Amino acid sequence: MEYSFEPILNTKQLVNLACATHLFLEYVGTVSLMSGPSMLPTLATSGEVVLEDRLTLRLNPKSLTRGDLVVVRSPIDPTTIVCKRVIGLPGDIVCVDPTGVKAPSTEHLLVPKGHIWLCGDNMAYSRDSRDYGPVPIALIRSKLFARVGL
Repeated sequence: MEYSFEPILNTKQLVNLACATHLFLEYVGTVSLMSGPSMLPTLATSGEVVLEDRLTLRLNPKSLTRGDLVVVRSPIDPTTIVCKRVIGLPGDIVCVDPTGVKAPSTEHLLVPKGHIWLCGDNMAYSRDSRDYGPVPIALIRSKLFARVGL
């Protein structure tokens, strides 16, 4: 008996598949693994798998609402990606630290145009807008679409 080996995909098809996969993950949506205590109890401290929606904000930036969970590039460390909850939109007046966890505060701030105010759900263990101020909307990568139960 004679066996022959033929690749399932040729090089051109493999390159096309790789490009299509990259475009989908970069511009439509992706699956990510979250870790860290800042979003407890909404997200677990480790092993939490989520679906990110990258397309909705690209097509309609005004679809961002208070309460959305977003994935952003950290404004203080551009190599880090963080997940936080949107507390304030451009033009909103927010209390800088309503919990008094970081420092007792009754200070209020107007969120500037083109920025949002972000906080972690577990404020005692979250580095967020209370530390670095309003976050440029341009740093948003995606909105969380769903948690994936494993």
